[in-house]
Amino acid sequence: MFTGLVAETGQAVSLKRRQKGAVLEVRAPRTSEDAGIGDSIAISGACLTVTAKMGDVMSFDLSDETLKSTTLGSLRPGDRVNLESSLRADSKLGGHFVTGHVDAVGKIRSKRKEGEAFALEIEAPGAVLDFLVEKGSVAVDGISLTVVDVLQGSFTLVIIPHTAEVTTIGAKGPGDPVNLEADILGKYVLRFLERAKSGPGLMKKLAEGGFLGQ
Repeated sequence: MFTGLVAETGQAVSLKRRQKGAVLEVRAPRTSEDAGIGDSIAISGACLTVTAKMGDVMSFDLSDETLKSTTLGSLRPGDRVNLESSLRADSKLGGHFVTGHVDAVGKIRSKRKEGEAFALEIEAPGAVLDFLVEKGSVAVDGISLTVVDVLQGSFTLVIIPHTAEVTTIGAKGPGDPVNLEADILGKYVLRFLERAKSGPGLMKKLAEGGFLGQ
């Protein structure tokens, strides 16, 4: 579990393809200092496990599914990535609950300056948009951000100068892919409502009466 508050931007050292999956090496001086073998670390929003460490370079095994469903498979040496260590029981929850399980890869549709901030529109599939609400939370490349508007096939965000400076989002622009994870609380609510509609009790009666929609 993570919070979406990026602790450090690291640098991809190598991505070595194997018969199945790949091994990703990331240089991250601050994060690697406290990391141990077996620790969970979010790399641009994807939860990975440290499998080896040499100095300030950490290694992670990537499955075929991770390569297929995230942007990590397109990393090249020198590319910047966002890093966050897993949430500890005594940590502050400054962002929102982020699992590190990427729902889909979106694409930045537009980026424009608004004063000192940036306004972004990100193209996203229904698997993500169905769970977004205005002023709700979404993780973009592992960054906890607030949704401004939910549109047809996309959503908008405002990136403050600090976030643009300390994460990779500030250097990205139209056409760039990003990892997206919708708020897990919305997923649980939807699952509860779907089960409640078909079960006994008040929720079933509300559904039959048309109060919960289809």
